[in-house]
Amino acid sequence: MSLEPELPPAGEEIHLPGGSLQPLLLALGITVALLGVTTSIWLVIGGGLLAIGVVIRWIADTRRDVAELPSEHGH
Repeated sequence: MSLEPELPPAGEEIHLPGGSLQPLLLALGITVALLGVTTSIWLVIGGGLLAIGVVIRWIADTRRDVAELPSEHGH
């Protein structure tokens, strides 16, 4: 006789994305762009390009991850 309750089998595997530098790079791009508003147009352009590039890459990575989920997942 066991004191631990018997658990039912897992119904679905939980999908978690791996670690990423994308949130940090996006924050850096936005910060540089906002800093550039008060100092230099080149910082605005550089930070904006970094932020836009990271967002595009992040969306592409997310779409790829969603496409790899099992078909019965309902996506």
